[in-house]
Amino acid sequence: MRKTCLLALVACLAIAGCNTSKETSIAASADTPSFSLAWSEYPSWSVFGIADELGLIDGDAGAMGQLEQKHNVDIVLKEAGYDSCLNMFASKECDAVCMTNMDALIISPSRSAVAVLPTSTSNGADACLVTKNIADLEALKSHKVYGLKGSVSEYCFVRGIEKAGFQEADFEFTNLGPDVAATNMQQGSEEHQAIVVWNPFVLQTLRSAPNARVLFDSTEIPGEIVDMVVMGADSLEKPGAQEFIAAVCDAFYAVNQELEGDNSDQVLAALGTKFSNLELADMKTVIQQTQFYKTAAEGKALLNSDEFKTTMDTVKEFCESHDLVKGATIGFGSDAGEVNLKFDSSYLP
Repeated sequence: MRKTCLLALVACLAIAGCNTSKETSIAASADTPSFSLAWSEYPSWSVFGIADELGLIDGDAGAMGQLEQKHNVDIVLKEAGYDSCLNMFASKECDAVCMTNMDALIISPSRSAVAVLPTSTSNGADACLVTKNIADLEALKSHKVYGLKGSVSEYCFVRGIEKAGFQEADFEFTNLGPDVAATNMQQGSEEHQAIVVWNPFVLQTLRSAPNARVLFDSTEIPGEIVDMVVMGADSLEKPGAQEFIAAVCDAFYAVNQELEGDNSDQVLAALGTKFSNLELADMKTVIQQTQFYKTAAEGKALLNSDEFKTTMDTVKEFCESHDLVKGATIGFGSDAGEVNLKFDSSYLP
């Protein structure tokens, strides 16, 4: 089904005049700069898998797609689980990685980094789900809340209850992976009546557990959980780094243009095959709950905003108070100086 969907997408784009496919790839020359990007399944990161299928980039080492040829850079895509991607980045096994703003901060003392491309923000994709016998946050105090500690799930939970005027100390957040937490609620576990998970677990749980509902979600904290491409500061010093970022940005925005065009359903369905094999109807919900920064203008507006600077202060305070990071420094713009984590919109086209 995945292959059929992707082949149909390539055919549709060819008819529409988008002359891209893997067949147009060429071999990189020996002196072509090469950079690697680690990505895991998530809506705005799976875009790079689609860009590879379309031949906009060729994720294989030594082969160059259309945009790599344009910028004369060889991009090696490394698809792996999210934790594996973070480990690859921290150990310098890749030049850039797809991760959240919060995890970028946590990792930055180990490897100084620059966020070069915001891809999306959670707008309901992270949620606190409860069974219907838990009426409100006051009632939630007497139940354990299961979710992945030290992740955006815990951040979403803490920020959500704070927004509602409650204190974190009044609740018991218990560490459990999102897949296990979601499965337990779906199977009607008496113990797991409150969980915090992200998509696709949110969608799957609401569909499979008729007694489940959303108590609150990330719409309460707009623009605080941000997905992005982050590059190692050391890799930025390598020849060809600017061209690498330009090609990555071009690929991301090119697929976003297709998501807005006449073939949007085909592109979205293909994206679903790269993100947990979700069907088209689910993906239409997913991209509402994971809002893409579709253009460079939208990305610049985020990174240059005072609101995002305040957000990162909040994220840093959360990470430090939960012993996730200590002493990390944050800067904004190309003139931010020597900091652990920089957000720099100047790399956007």
